[in-house]
Amino acid sequence: MHRGRVVFGAMDEVVFGRPAREAIVEQLDRLGAQRAFLMVSGTLNRETDEIEKIREALGSRCVGTFDKMPAHTPRAAVIAATEQARDAKADLIVTVGGGSITDGAKAVQLCLANNVTTSDGIDTIRTRGGVSPEMNPPAVRQISVPTTIAGGEFSSIAGVTNEAKRQKEMLRHPLVMPRATILDPDISVHTPDWLFLSTGIRAVDHCVEGICSREAHPYGDAQAIKGLEMLAAGLPRVKANPKDISARMDCQIGTWLSTGPLASGVPMGASHGIGYVLGAEFDVPHGYTSCVMLPAVMRWNKRDNTDRQALVAAAMGHPGADAGDVLDRFIRDLGMPRSLKEVQVGAEHFDRIAAGAMRTPWVPRNPRKIDSPSQVREILVMAA
Repeated sequence: MHRGRVVFGAMDEVVFGRPAREAIVEQLDRLGAQRAFLMVSGTLNRETDEIEKIREALGSRCVGTFDKMPAHTPRAAVIAATEQARDAKADLIVTVGGGSITDGAKAVQLCLANNVTTSDGIDTIRTRGGVSPEMNPPAVRQISVPTTIAGGEFSSIAGVTNEAKRQKEMLRHPLVMPRATILDPDISVHTPDWLFLSTGIRAVDHCVEGICSREAHPYGDAQAIKGLEMLAAGLPRVKANPKDISARMDCQIGTWLSTGPLASGVPMGASHGIGYVLGAEFDVPHGYTSCVMLPAVMRWNKRDNTDRQALVAAAMGHPGADAGDVLDRFIRDLGMPRSLKEVQVGAEHFDRIAAGAMRTPWVPRNPRKIDSPSQVREILVMAA
């Protein structure tokens, strides 16, 4: 008999297939917001007219723009954005960009609500052992227009990098989930192909680790399997024709569905846990961490979850095949890196990576039980 608990998130709406500038104005009208603070991609702001179109549509309701969020959401940039939003007296944050910007705005919400003004102050709002401290809930909320497809805009979790420790740390509160997410495939055309496709593998990783979890349940499975089907079909179409807007829309919806397991309480596994360390310590892009680690994790786990892995292979159009092999070929065919060597991570770092991965929330909940760093090291050797 299945047992579990599904907690529905604090998102009101998902709008898809509409121009972002129109949908953002409608959301401000719906929410009664008068002072929108934009946190946006620097490239989009400086090299395209997409952000200017949004500013023009908002008119006097746009009170500022922050476009300097680096990859992996470092603490210092979170504090800089918080100061700017506080000075602007923002009543809503609008993000247009990738996962680092989305996570940055989640962190800004908590910093504003809890009067965090320094990088060290983020210690007062970060999780420890997966548990969030007591804190004020966000009063200034967020709406999100993602330009990549890692899926962070559908979660109440933010990853922020502690630069001093070179560690990715988690912030969590139910109300940091955006009030609305707007999926506009046209704006994603500006995203570099390698970034769109690799974050698509991050979404595949959400589906796969959700399906393969020891704690999987039918509600999460239904979304993850459909999401994986859409991503498996859509990503090669985008690779073949980057201007295929229909394929991009399918990838965006597949990404939305990919977050179903995590949003309904199903934990991720070792691919995500090791990926946290590779991103924070070695500056490997999030999507690339999944490209490199997911097939190796699947092969290492296969001893304990062959039946669940069969669901993955079938959803990707290869029933009866080895899921690790299917993922390996799929990632290679998209032109993504497939080894730690390709992302400049050598074996001399494996012991440190393994020790760090054990401290993440996900490695201890991997479907094949991981009791020691030596087992993480076995996975790293497989991915070398």
